[in-house]
Amino acid sequence: MKFLNTALLALILVACAPIRVNYDYDKQAVFTNYKTYQYYGDMETGLSELDTKRLLDAIDAQMVAKGFSISETPDFFIDIKSAEYHTPQRNSVGVGLGGSGRNVGGGISIGIPVGQSNVNKQITIDFVDENKKQLFWQAVSEFSFNPNAKPEQREEKFNAVAEKILSEYPPSK
Repeated sequence: MKFLNTALLALILVACAPIRVNYDYDKQAVFTNYKTYQYYGDMETGLSELDTKRLLDAIDAQMVAKGFSISETPDFFIDIKSAEYHTPQRNSVGVGLGGSGRNVGGGISIGIPVGQSNVNKQITIDFVDENKKQLFWQAVSEFSFNPNAKPEQREEKFNAVAEKILSEYPPSK
């Protein structure tokens, strides 16, 4: 029962936190020419080694579901970069003091922030045609991230991110 509650809570947290994605692509690219892929060997994702593995596994699962395959002689390469940033907490508690008297008034107010700042991640995924030496598709995703999340929660988050990112690949013209 405890596992079910934990799984339900994790699903709700993943579902409630929006994953925003912006896409861009080369309008001249012929996406039907790209069937196999590989990751750059010297890729520095900016994620921990374990999170990088989780993200690559999630991307591989989505790519295989779309009919793509990983290859030693790929049609294109995938490059991944990430950044982490903090947004300030907007909730605050106001403590005020005021007084009034015969034509005299005054007051003071202090805002005390409640909670911590939110941690967000931005992941950029580039699809690069190495033969032409050019980028032909890019997705930039932003989502809230809990650095203290358990491994299962991180895996669920990266699966959701990969699904959302690759939902628009290949683009419909």
